[in-house]
Amino acid sequence: MITYNKEVLHIIATVDRSLISYVDWGKLENLPIKYDYNLLMSNINRASGSKEPLGQKYIPYFIIYRILGQPHIPENRSLIIEGIVRKRIRYSYNELFKFKLRRLRRDFHCVTGWSIRDVLWEGIPLIELINPDNISEEAMWAYTYSLDGYTTVIPIDDFLNEDSLLVIKINGKPLSPEQGFPARIFIPHLYGLKGAKWIHRIVFIKDYINGYWESLGYHVRGNVRLEERFK
Repeated sequence: MITYNKEVLHIIATVDRSLISYVDWGKLENLPIKYDYNLLMSNINRASGSKEPLGQKYIPYFIIYRILGQPHIPENRSLIIEGIVRKRIRYSYNELFKFKLRRLRRDFHCVTGWSIRDVLWEGIPLIELINPDNISEEAMWAYTYSLDGYTTVIPIDDFLNEDSLLVIKINGKPLSPEQGFPARIFIPHLYGLKGAKWIHRIVFIKDYINGYWESLGYHVRGNVRLEERFK
């Protein structure tokens, strides 16, 4: 249960897959991710007259989740990019600052129903950090690993969206340990569970694999405007 100012914002329950006999989970998870254009536009139009996306409530401060605990950050921290790529890449933390940082002001949306307005994100566009030419054409997903053991999976088209960032600053300040130092992923149109904090490894894969929350029934993509919260 998530509460704010004594008000219940969201209640989360998990269901054992063995109890759901009418869903072929294997087929579901390996379907290509495609947008239903009519549904997308319908939801955008419905939300355009309101101040908040469907199912979301704006609050003044981030709720900090550390479901697997606060990780130890090694001194020789680095970011590894591998999988079905033409060349495995390893960036040190200092090398990230050689990139030109992009400033992006976007709201943050948590899948549990709360949002933060007008956050200033600074980081490296993932499409520049990764270089799509280095990724195999067979790659369909980006699977990310965090230093705390957290994992999540992102469709490659969403991962390489022009607004998707490897963030190293929030609101003009370097990331705090609680907010994901040394780096975190932020994809504005996806719920926050897809934006791993303490990111240290990105693996491009062909076949779908569940991440931490996906294994508990959360959506394989998580588009905010489509309210893709659960599978």
